[in-house]
Amino acid sequence: MNVIWRNCICRLRRGKVPHRCQSGVHPVAPLGSRILTDPAKVFEHNMWDHMQWSEEEEDAVRKQVEENSATRVAPEEQVKFERDANRYWDTFYQTHKNKFFKNRNWLLREFPEILPVDKNSKEEVEGSSRDQVRSNFSSMQRTETHCQKSCVSSAPWSEERSNFPNQDLEEHSEGPGKTEHFPGSKATFRILEVGCGAGNCVFPILNTLRQCCWCGVVLTCAPVGEEPRQSADLAERLLKVIGYKTAAWDADAVRIPSQRNIPGSFLYCCDFAAEAVELVKSHASYSEAHCCAFLHDVCDDGLAYPFPDGTLDVILLVFVLSSIHPDRMQAVVDRLSKLLKPGGMLLFRDLGRYDNAQLRFKKGRCLSENFYVRGDGTRAYFFTKGEIHRMFCEAGLHEKQNLVDHRLQVNRKKQVTMHRVWVQGKFQKPLPWTQKSRS
Repeated sequence: MNVIWRNCICRLRRGKVPHRCQSGVHPVAPLGSRILTDPAKVFEHNMWDHMQWSEEEEDAVRKQVEENSATRVAPEEQVKFERDANRYWDTFYQTHKNKFFKNRNWLLREFPEILPVDKNSKEEVEGSSRDQVRSNFSSMQRTETHCQKSCVSSAPWSEERSNFPNQDLEEHSEGPGKTEHFPGSKATFRILEVGCGAGNCVFPILNTLRQCCWCGVVLTCAPVGEEPRQSADLAERLLKVIGYKTAAWDADAVRIPSQRNIPGSFLYCCDFAAEAVELVKSHASYSEAHCCAFLHDVCDDGLAYPFPDGTLDVILLVFVLSSIHPDRMQAVVDRLSKLLKPGGMLLFRDLGRYDNAQLRFKKGRCLSENFYVRGDGTRAYFFTKGEIHRMFCEAGLHEKQNLVDHRLQVNRKKQVTMHRVWVQGKFQKPLPWTQKSRS
C-alpha cells in the first residue's frame, strides 16, 4: 500500500479516537487500558495503568521518604542552587542536547485542548453531499497537475524558514486607540509552552498542526506510481475506510472532515536555559512563521513577554513547575494566569508525591519537604492533588480536571518494577460573566 495512503489513514483515524474527558476519572481508552489483573503477568508489558498501593506499600514508601529527607542540604548550598538554577539547566542541555528526553507524542491525547476545533467548518463539511463531491472530481483532475507543483511551495507549513519579523508582525488592536505589534499577532489561536527544553513538546505540536492543515490536500496529488486519474478513486477508498460519508470540494483539494480543523495557530515556547532555546531554534522543523522560541525566566516578574497579557488560548506547563522553588510557585502561576484569555486553558502535568524518582534520592539531597536536588544541580518537587488545586484556584482559575496518575513501569530485561506517580490538571480562566455570577 502506498506510503501516502497509509499516512493519511493513520492521521485521520487518530483524529477519531476519543480523548480523555475533562474530569478526575480516567476512561478506558485511548490511554489507561492496560490493567494488571493477574500479578503473574506483570512482565508482559512495559507499563500498567491505574495502579494503587496497598496500605502496607504506602506505609513503606512514606517511611522511605522520611528517611531520605531526614538530612537536609546546608542553607548556604541551597542559596547556590537557587541563584544558579538556569546555569545548571544550561549545562544539562549542553551535555545531553536533545537526546535525554523523548518526544511527548502522548501530549495531544492527554490534552486535546492544545488544538482548536472549528465546529462551524465541520458542520459545513458534513452537510455537503457525496454527489457534489463526485461532480467536482473532473475539475479536480484538471487542477491536479497544478497542485502537484504548488502544494509544497505554497503550503503554509513549508519547511523553508521565513523571515518572521517581516512577515508576521501585524497590527493588533487591544481596544479603542490601542494597537500593538508582537510575534503571532496575526494568529487566531495562541499557545505557550513554559520550559520548552529541547522541544520535546514543541515539535509534536508543530508536526500535528502541519498534518491537520494538509490532511485533505494529499488526495489531489497522485500516489507514487499511479496516474493522476486514480486520485478520485483514492478519495473514495479513503472516505470508506475512515467511515465518513461525505466530503467537501474546496478549490484545489478534497477536504476530508476532521475533528481538528486548524485555524491560524501560533506556538510560543520559552526556557531560562539559553542552550535549550538554541536547540529548539536550530531544529529542522522550527519555523519562525509559526513558532517563537525565546529566553525567559518565569520567576522574574519584571521580565516582559513578547505578547500582551490576555492573548493566550492555552498555556502548557508540563514537568516544569517542579523545578521551581516552592516559595516562588504561586507567583509563577499567578503571572501565567494573566496571560490567558477569558476561557483560556492552563494544562498541567508534573511529578506526584511518592513517585519512584522521589524514592530514589539518597540522604543529603533534600532541600526542604518533598523538594530535592539532583547530582547535576537541577531540582525536583513532588506534588499532591490538593496542592495543585489550591495553587491554581488561588490564581483565579477554575478546575476542570485534577487527577493523580498511578502507573507501574516495568523493566522486563532486569525483571524490575517501579511505581510512577504524576499529577495532571486542566484549569480554565473564567469568562467575565462567570466571574460576576460567582461574586
